[in-house]
Amino acid sequence: MDFTPADAATLHRILTWRRDVRHFRRDAIDPETIARLEAAMDLAPSVGNARPWRVIRVEATDLRAQVRAEFARCNAQAADRYADAQHDAYLRLKLAGLDAAPLQLAVFTVTDPDEGHRLGRMTMPSTLADSTAMAIHTLWLAARAENLGTGMVSILDPAVMAQIFAVPPGWAFAAYLCLGHPEFTDDTPLLHRAGWQENTTHRWDLR
Repeated sequence: MDFTPADAATLHRILTWRRDVRHFRRDAIDPETIARLEAAMDLAPSVGNARPWRVIRVEATDLRAQVRAEFARCNAQAADRYADAQHDAYLRLKLAGLDAAPLQLAVFTVTDPDEGHRLGRMTMPSTLADSTAMAIHTLWLAARAENLGTGMVSILDPAVMAQIFAVPPGWAFAAYLCLGHPEFTDDTPLLHRAGWQENTTHRWDLR
C-alpha cells in the first residue's frame, strides 16, 4: 500500500504533538477507544516476533495507591540528589499524572519468552526490552491520534513494582503509563517549558 503526502503530514503532526503528559482530566475513556489502543499496540514490531510485552490494566484502588506511594518514595530520594536551586526546581516539576489519569497501565517485558525461539536476540538480549519500548511508542502515537495524552512514570523501583503486581519470575518492569484526556495540549516538552532541559536536535552522523 502506498501512502500519500497528506498521510505523511498527518503522521508528522502526530509526532510533533506527541508529548509526555502529566496534567490529565478525570474523564473516563470509552471502552471502544481502549480496545483500539490495545489493538494498535499489537501492531508494533518485535525481535523474532516474540511479542515480549505484558500489560496490566490497573483499576484496583489499592494497587494505584501502592504505585503512588512508591512514586512518592522514589521521587523524594531523587530530589535529594540535587542541591540548592536545582533541588528547588526539581520539586516544582510535576513528574506524574497518577492522581487523575483514568487509564493506567503497568508494562513488563518477558526476559526469555518461548515465542520467537530466541531468533535475533542471542547476541543482543536487550532487543526484547527494545521491542517493548517500540510497543509503548506505538501505543503512545495511537493514543495521540485519539486526542489522548500519555505519560510515562519512570521514578519507580522495578523490583518493588514487580512485587506490587505479583508478576511471574522473568517479567521485568518496563514502564508505568498514564493515559487520558490532557488538561491542555502543547507541542513543547514540559521540561523544556519548565527550563529543566531544552529540546535538542540530533542530526544523523555521516561516515
